[in-house]
Amino acid sequence: MISLISPSEVKNPTSIAIGSFDGLHAGHRNLIKSVVEENEYTPTIASFWPHPREVLYNETRLRLDLPEEKLPILEALGIEQLVLIPFDKKLSKLTAENFIKDILINQLQAKNISVGANFRFGFKRSGDINTIKHVIKDMDIKLKIISILEDNEGRISSSRIRDLLQKSDLKNACKILNRAYSFKGKVVRGKGIGKSLGFPTANLEIDGRKFLPGEGVYAAWTTIEISSHKIASIMNLGSQPTIDPLLPSAVEVHLINKDINLYGLNLSVEPVKKLRSQIQFENIDQLSNQIKKDRENALRILEKFNI
Repeated sequence: MISLISPSEVKNPTSIAIGSFDGLHAGHRNLIKSVVEENEYTPTIASFWPHPREVLYNETRLRLDLPEEKLPILEALGIEQLVLIPFDKKLSKLTAENFIKDILINQLQAKNISVGANFRFGFKRSGDINTIKHVIKDMDIKLKIISILEDNEGRISSSRIRDLLQKSDLKNACKILNRAYSFKGKVVRGKGIGKSLGFPTANLEIDGRKFLPGEGVYAAWTTIEISSHKIASIMNLGSQPTIDPLLPSAVEVHLINKDINLYGLNLSVEPVKKLRSQIQFENIDQLSNQIKKDRENALRILEKFNI
């Protein structure tokens, strides 16, 4: 698998595109295709880390894909290296012209630069495709400008995918992603309440930079790190209003008809469809009865996939 590398480790010269590539949706894939086509050079994607808005405005920027999650997807698309450019206050003050010269040309030795039509960069986002054209006009460097991709609902974007996930619309989010949405987490010890109800759950520790769908109870597929087999599951994302309304939001997964010791293992969870919102029941018996219904509904939904 390709690895995450710094600008100093790049295999040069490159055919390159720069951006967050969050979600790696169809629009991103058009850009990636234009990079890979120039196979005389090393097909490369470069992204800033952390996100510029985190550094400049102290904003939390949750990602659809963390850098390491992008690697197998990029590799399958023909990309050979993912370069993480460390973003800090000093870099933020670099002019657009100097960014092209210092980063793209000198460090990354770009021979082909592919950008989206709306690409902006440099100090106060002052640079655009015309800036690139001006800087490279007398150089042996090719510039490819890729049109913004739209469908019947408008522009295909990472923001649109996040909005769909927040609304628990997994079907349309995955349609734009052109793949299943998933996240990973390590199983940590909980209070054992699910087990006492007859529905043992794995409590997951999720990277705080990962974007998660809206709170609720979902039918989901779960994959254990030691296996590629997908297991039918129920996922609860959010608080536990019946058990303790004051507990912080959490991710819990119940593997249907499986009894496996999961402590310390990493799980990959693929939510498929929201079953219901969270409910505060009057007692534990009502909660237990509802979980039985959730399990039946989840199996009915997941059986359609024939995995």
